[in-house]
Amino acid sequence: MSRLWSRFAARTAAVALLSVGVAGGFYLGEDRQSQRPGPDAQVAGNVTALDVDYRQEQQVSRQVRAARQQAAETRQRARAAAEKARKAEEAARKKAAEEKAAREAAARAAKPYDGPIPASCEEYSGNRKVGCALMIDAGFAIDQFPCLDKLWNKESGWNPKAHNRSSGAHGIPQARPGNKMASVGADWETNPVTQIKWGLGYIEGRYGTPCKAWTHSQNTGWY
Repeated sequence: MSRLWSRFAARTAAVALLSVGVAGGFYLGEDRQSQRPGPDAQVAGNVTALDVDYRQEQQVSRQVRAARQQAAETRQRARAAAEKARKAEEAARKKAAEEKAAREAAARAAKPYDGPIPASCEEYSGNRKVGCALMIDAGFAIDQFPCLDKLWNKESGWNPKAHNRSSGAHGIPQARPGNKMASVGADWETNPVTQIKWGLGYIEGRYGTPCKAWTHSQNTGWY
């Protein structure tokens, strides 16, 4: 009897243990299923991740655009500064050239001729010697004759018959028209003395001295 009872108790205990195990497995599986996210939760998570990625990409794009804009503005400022510097340098060169030209012009005006000064009119011959003597008689110093010599050598080569058909200029001083020299003498067409006297009077009245007349001729091409 006792042996039968023991067998019955053992079976009962086994069934109880089996029941507990099944129940435990059921609850464990249910707990795992409750911890596993459902389809809706997975979709929501994916959308959130995409949104974060999109926002990050937008932020990076804005940063890139801002950097490009800043670089473009920097290049533009650099170009503007370079252009400003170029114009300033060009203006400085132009101003320096103008100042140099002004100094040279002033130097020429102050001393139009810086070559050797003749000791007397005896150093010349022909119409030049006559012109030198008449210039001294007109009240000019000997140092003015080199300028007069250059001026009339340029105009006519000291030739009393030199004539410009296009302008009508005539004689050693190239009076235009030639008949202006008739105020000194009727032989103005061929007489070098008449022509030189008229030319000296013209120079004194218009420029003051032969060297000033020569300076004007150098600057403009005529006197």
